[in-house]
Amino acid sequence: MSDKVLHTVHFETLGCKLNFSETATMGKLLAQRGIVPVPEGQVPDVCVVNTCSVTELADKKGRQHIRSLVKRFPEALVVVTGCYAQLKSEQIAAIPGVDIVLGSEQKNDIALYVERWLAEREQQVAVTRTPLIRKFSPSCECGDRTRYWLKVQDGCDYYCSYCTIPLARGRSRSGTIADLVAQARQVARDGGREIVITGVNIGDFGKNTGEAFIDLLRALDQVPDIERYRISSIEPDLLTDEVIDFVAGSRAFMPHFHIPLQCGNDEVLRLMRRHYDRDLFARKVERCKQAMPHCFIGVDVMVGSRGETDEFFEDSYRFIESLPLQHLHVFPYSERPGTLALRIPVVVPQQVKQQRAARMIALSDRMQRRFIEQYLGAVRPVLLEQPHADAPMHGFTDNYIRVNVSPDERLVNRVVDVKLLTLNDDLTVEAQLI
Repeated sequence: MSDKVLHTVHFETLGCKLNFSETATMGKLLAQRGIVPVPEGQVPDVCVVNTCSVTELADKKGRQHIRSLVKRFPEALVVVTGCYAQLKSEQIAAIPGVDIVLGSEQKNDIALYVERWLAEREQQVAVTRTPLIRKFSPSCECGDRTRYWLKVQDGCDYYCSYCTIPLARGRSRSGTIADLVAQARQVARDGGREIVITGVNIGDFGKNTGEAFIDLLRALDQVPDIERYRISSIEPDLLTDEVIDFVAGSRAFMPHFHIPLQCGNDEVLRLMRRHYDRDLFARKVERCKQAMPHCFIGVDVMVGSRGETDEFFEDSYRFIESLPLQHLHVFPYSERPGTLALRIPVVVPQQVKQQRAARMIALSDRMQRRFIEQYLGAVRPVLLEQPHADAPMHGFTDNYIRVNVSPDERLVNRVVDVKLLTLNDDLTVEAQLI
């Protein structure tokens, strides 16, 4: 790291855990050049917005964040990167006050671009897009959180009818097991205790290296001093029984899965060009619960996609309601230019999308509340995180229940046993240290 602080930077991160991991990497790269996080209440020299483009709403939020930063910090250099920047670089460049637009893979060159443009502020920005075939750039960072994110894979070879991610991220590509284990060992040396395995489609790990996801898990489980791993979103058809059984018996992998479903109706899944049907999905959930009855299962659910009639939605709702799930990440379908979904004739009105989303969110709350209530009075291990301001100290149990405890700086980044006492309206639990 540079011994001299030359400039300060403010980050805004939108979207998935992979973006948070990559933001942390960009922060590290900038810090090596003396461009460090801006102290609270001060004006930054550089603003970086790491964008998401999974929905039209995500694009809108990205534009709002960019305009807000330009208004708040008119003299700052404004850099926009991420998936939205990759797909709509010219649209972003047209926003007054934006100085640099970097595609997804150009994130790793951010320090060079920022240094150049800080030195030559008067020059016109050249907006660029990267090619779709790119090298994999591994990263493992924690930012300002206790947990680390280990990026093991990028890109996607699936072309679901509603999705632009393959255009934004390119083809699937991975790091090697040896390199990723080396990063996990470095996390352990740095004092990290929990790693979340991230990527765009992590179940496809190893397609370009000849290695397998299960072998990566086995290797990571052997890294000393890493007490916890979590597997981020993994496609149901790529969540093998072998992976489920390994997690159930492993040393450090937590009983926690996030599995995209999108819809519980087979006709809609076909229109979405998903690679499974709902019977396969139900079997995966059943297998997880058989191996780990206490595991937490989160699910992505899209409502109001083209082709989702009232009948199909009700069928999907009943199917999801029948499963032993703990949380639904619900979002309404959004039209994405260039996607095959635009050819599907049945269009769901926006108001109907919102009504369906509200029903699914209410179902999710009931599912999560029912799951947590089983553990009130029980003792579970929790990794405690750094408290923020006057907020209670918090952490997550092995099976992903968020708990609050009295602040104690000595317990930050330690796994401790707590007794779960009372459930709050926000689905957090007041807990007592044991």
